[in-house]
Amino acid sequence: MNQAATVDLPGRPLTALTEDEEMFRASVREFAEGELRPRVEEMDEKGKLDPALTSQCFDLGLMGIETPEEYGGAGASFFTAIIAVEELSRVDPSVGVFVDVQNTLVNNALIRWGNSEQKKKYLPQLASEKVGAYALSEAGSGSDAFAMQTRAVESNDSYILNGRKLWITNGLEAEIFVVFANANPEAGYRGITAFIVEKSFEGFSVGKKENKLGIRASSTTEIILEDCRVPRENVLGEVGKGYKVSIETLNEGRIGIGAQMIGIARGALDAALAYTSEREQFGKAVNEFQGVQFQLADMATDLEAARLMVYNAARLKDARLPFVKEAAMAKLYSSRVAERIASRAIELYGGYGFVKDYPVEKFWRDSKIGAIYEGTSNMQLQTIAKLIIGGHQPKAQ
Repeated sequence: MNQAATVDLPGRPLTALTEDEEMFRASVREFAEGELRPRVEEMDEKGKLDPALTSQCFDLGLMGIETPEEYGGAGASFFTAIIAVEELSRVDPSVGVFVDVQNTLVNNALIRWGNSEQKKKYLPQLASEKVGAYALSEAGSGSDAFAMQTRAVESNDSYILNGRKLWITNGLEAEIFVVFANANPEAGYRGITAFIVEKSFEGFSVGKKENKLGIRASSTTEIILEDCRVPRENVLGEVGKGYKVSIETLNEGRIGIGAQMIGIARGALDAALAYTSEREQFGKAVNEFQGVQFQLADMATDLEAARLMVYNAARLKDARLPFVKEAAMAKLYSSRVAERIASRAIELYGGYGFVKDYPVEKFWRDSKIGAIYEGTSNMQLQTIAKLIIGGHQPKAQ
């Protein structure tokens, strides 16, 4: 087994991008600055994405980055998707996670586990016009994802799904859902099965939209399944193998959340650098004081370390090398860094940092979710501990 912790990129640092990656980053940044930034405050206040932005995300190819060209996608790398999430999150993490869920969870699940007919039917729609969502969590099934109560019962050529899903990102906008239900409760987690569910299916409805602390423009909703009939051909992967679909997809998704977090950290640091160069106290710019300089240096160092971890995990994934430990570390550390940098930025702004007229309080609110969704920080610590301890067990005599 390859035990390397980092990907070898001869002649250039891990954070260096290829020419194509640089061009892609520049195009996403132009979109984020020109189209997204003017809408951020209003979307945060209303708690809703501007529909014009969702259409633009499709037009720019941001909703099918890894999807093969034969299905209407860009056929690019996982790392390219990470760049998009980072750049969007630098301006608004709500749009960052909107694109992230589409690419790293929904599209990835279909690309990896879908059969040829499912790919032909759904991937072109997801690349061109329809938003996707990933429905795993329930009220009593968060970190213990396999405690889910949603059930799937065979009925002729279909499955009948009953249950409620909670905390579903993109729930308001989505038309195609990857839904997990237990088709054989007696088998425990080995009965869990993944289904492709369309919003138009009878018995499917979207419930309450949550009023959240941060990433407010990103919709987080309840999903209600009441005798929802799903065709047998919409089983994603194999019956009883949904646990494998969820675990392996979320391992990749955590790198996407890491990208969202470094985007937040970059946005907060950029704002702090601009403000401290303009704000004057005692006859000179605030950033001329050594105490402020040291804080900015700490923030930049934290961000660089987090970026290296996220980029490394993404490169490992693209290289088809083991990356689960690195993904968990990247999500854990980047979420801590985002919250720490955003909090420090508020302090550097002083009283202005505490009001909504300036951007840094929003970055702090947005950062808090990083320690919670797609695996809490404690779950990441558990994953890391298992992998590092398991790799250093004494050999049997």
